[in-house]
Amino acid sequence: MGPAPRSPDTEALALIGIAARAGAIVFGTQRVREASRDGLLHLAIIATDAAANSVDRVVPALQARGVPVAAAFDRDRLGAAIGRAPVSAIGVTDGNLARRLNGMLDQGSEIEPRRRRDGR
Repeated sequence: MGPAPRSPDTEALALIGIAARAGAIVFGTQRVREASRDGLLHLAIIATDAAANSVDRVVPALQARGVPVAAAFDRDRLGAAIGRAPVSAIGVTDGNLARRLNGMLDQGSEIEPRRRRDGR
């Protein structure tokens, strides 16, 4: 008997880990914003439990640059996948890895910035 099949989440996290070891991942909201501004990103993944402030800072910058954004995994799992402490955002700089990951992630997982109470 072969190994049990892995879940899509497990496969995606494993691919994120491979991308990190290959140097094709930037992590943290500030680094993701900078890489987006520099035109290096092909995909951004925002943790599902990222703070509203983090989401509000990074998502508009990504959307302005046309970078696909997905909400997936919590901060702990996203950080563990890249061998780090919990992280709110990662960016994928390799186009092929980004396409594979994007295909694995739930297509309904796009994230929008949250509105402040004053409507801005």
